Amino acid sequence: MHIHLSDVLLRRICAILASAAILVSLSQAATYKKIYNFSGGNDGGDPATRLTFDSAGNAYGTTAAGGAYGFGTVFMITPSGQEQVLYSFTGGGDGLDPHGGVTLDSAGNLYGTAVAGGFGGFCAGDGCGVVFELTPSGGSWTETTLYSFTGLKDGYGPGSGLIFDSAGNLYGTTPDGGAHSAGVVFELSPTANGWQYKVIHAFTGGKDGASGSLGLLLSDAAGNLYGASELGGAQGAGAVYELTPTSRGPWKATVLYDFKGMPDAANPYGGLIFDAAGNLYGTTYFGGQNGMGAVFQLTPGPNGKWQENVLYNFQGGADGSFPTTTLLFDAKGTLYGTTSTGGRPSCDCGTIFTLTLSRGQWKEKLVHLFGVGHDGSYPNYGLTFDQSGNLYGTAPVGGSGGQGIVFRLTP
Repeated sequence: MHIHLSDVLLRRICAILASAAILVSLSQAATYKKIYNFSGGNDGGDPATRLTFDSAGNAYGTTAAGGAYGFGTVFMITPSGQEQVLYSFTGGGDGLDPHGGVTLDSAGNLYGTAVAGGFGGFCAGDGCGVVFELTPSGGSWTETTLYSFTGLKDGYGPGSGLIFDSAGNLYGTTPDGGAHSAGVVFELSPTANGWQYKVIHAFTGGKDGASGSLGLLLSDAAGNLYGASELGGAQGAGAVYELTPTSRGPWKATVLYDFKGMPDAANPYGGLIFDAAGNLYGTTYFGGQNGMGAVFQLTPGPNGKWQENVLYNFQGGADGSFPTTTLLFDAKGTLYGTTSTGGRPSCDCGTIFTLTLSRGQWKEKLVHLFGVGHDGSYPNYGLTFDQSGNLYGTAPVGGSGGQGIVFRLTP
């Protein structure tokens, strides 16, 4: 087929105009601002974290690197954008390489996990990871290791955050270890003699899934837990599961949906959210019509069967690709999320997107494309609302120091 030079020029002009249209739409839709640039020194680096807000508007998170000893930090960002390091991990029994952020209790204590460190265990090198607590006292914070993983049936390498139930128990996941070496879901319960650790489900690597995700577990009013496994399932492309407490003690595991892979969604790395009608929403890293990830909805049906609907298939390029995000609803029912890559062709640094339901169809809109003005790269852990309706998040790479940023998006 013969192509005239004028045809090539026309295509280039069309591509430029399309990119310009996206940028105009972005500038009119929302305001993006860097709040803090990490240096990688004592203030931390690689903020692979979701953010958590207290009632005063302070944001809390973790960095996987940096700090006084180079093993990561727990930090606070004030509403004015000032950072304070609350704790620097030493790399010993207190842990190292904390991911996934921290969870606040009603007394202002912080709880989180570190992928490595701890008191020994059977993991090579750095230890098997810990669950930790930070307690404020007299202007400083005291760290306590609540549990040190051994790498055996209790699992190891926890890289996601924790949630509380109404009784004050903590729940989380590990991607590795357990009775079948496929990860676990665990519970930590406060007792008079300290915190008691219990595995409530050990993934088999088969139909029930394998490897916990980056996202938090989700709890409903009845105390049931919902989560996504990156691998396993009937098709080997991951699964969504429910864990139900029973009167006899053991938790009952139910697979709600097995992902099938292209053109269906595949391999969920983020957590799940509910809407008001009890439907579940999430993202997958792979799968979809283009193999670059998808947004899905699960709807409860008769006889306990859940129906899946792929709401959006990522296309790559400016559209974004390979999301690991946990989604977020605003008051109007718009879904917000991030993609870890895609966006500007010059960077492929990720995007912030929305999905809005209109006339029975979900429409994607790009809110921000990373990769200009040291605005960060590869936002993996999604977004959090503050009390004023602004969205906050982190990018573990980029910024003026190249060590990651905290950003704010004003819709």
